[in-house]
Amino acid sequence: MIPLDPLPNLIDQVYARILEAISDRTLRPGQRIRQNELADKLGVSRQPVSHALHLLHRQGLVAESGRRGFEVTQLDPARIRQLYEVRGAIDALAARLAAARAASDAAGRARLEAAFAAGRRIDRNTSLAELIVLDVDFHRAIYQLAGNPVIEETIAPQWPHMRRSMATVLSELDYRDSAWAEHADIAEHILRGDAKAAERAALAHAQTAGRMTEERLRATDAAAA
Repeated sequence: MIPLDPLPNLIDQVYARILEAISDRTLRPGQRIRQNELADKLGVSRQPVSHALHLLHRQGLVAESGRRGFEVTQLDPARIRQLYEVRGAIDALAARLAAARAASDAAGRARLEAAFAAGRRIDRNTSLAELIVLDVDFHRAIYQLAGNPVIEETIAPQWPHMRRSMATVLSELDYRDSAWAEHADIAEHILRGDAKAAERAALAHAQTAGRMTEERLRATDAAAA
């Protein structure tokens, strides 16, 4: 992890850097977090690290471990399935609304086109952290084009957990291409203004991602048992 610049929003920066490390599995599930060591790597004092870890603890991304310590929580397959059930409904709504507005919102349309084009440039050397960012950017572009801010406000608290789940399947090279092929279908329907097709494609994409993630996690748990 790269040391941070000493800016006023240092806690936010530390939080974002630790979240990224949890999401891309630099910090793996079950791994104990040593605050002094983490502070040294980030080039900051223990105080912002401690504050950031307590924020992550409230979100369920780290758990207390030992005396004043933390460890990265395990991903729960059942919880991931439930999360994607809700996300599927939200993404389907967002895609339908975005398709209805694609012809009238030039800025939103351009944002979606740019996010999709960026994602299509991935290759086998694209880092897991970058893959997650590109995936999130694509879906956020759809939420913004939908024109209903409640969609993004509703899903925002769940992004840290979804970023972790994304890493589970995006680490598989074969799924990277198929994920963006599914994104292509969603984007095409939205940009064409086909609301029903966009809704179906977005729901199917979330269901596939949720199923694959749950299966991968259960297989990992079984292998470790």
